[in-house]
Amino acid sequence: MAEHLEHSGVPIPESNSELLGQCRVDVFRSGGKGGQHQNVTESGVRLTHLSTGTVVTSRRFRSQLANKRNALVTLRKRLAALNEREKERIPTQPSRGVQERRLSSRQRHSSKKTLRQKPKLDDD
Repeated sequence: MAEHLEHSGVPIPESNSELLGQCRVDVFRSGGKGGQHQNVTESGVRLTHLSTGTVVTSRRFRSQLANKRNALVTLRKRLAALNEREKERIPTQPSRGVQERRLSSRQRHSSKKTLRQKPKLDDD
């Protein structure tokens, strides 16, 4: 069986300001389409969560504030995904129908093979 890594989970603060306090915020020129406005203003936002190392960027909007809000929403989702545990798999037996189909498939394959053999000569 595979071993599950135990982790304590990352506490996610309720307020955006507390979450921003746990991050390093970088702003950059977002580039791409948008012409002069995007080439001049630094509206792209990159958040790096310091305790987990999770990096989120947002450059969808023209406003730095809107991109920061968008990045915070994405960061919350990623941190919540880190906190989720995988359910342990419970091994099950194959159903009777599956077993019967498997056996009948093997029998058909076997009969095909026997029909391909050279006929046996009877010595009377």
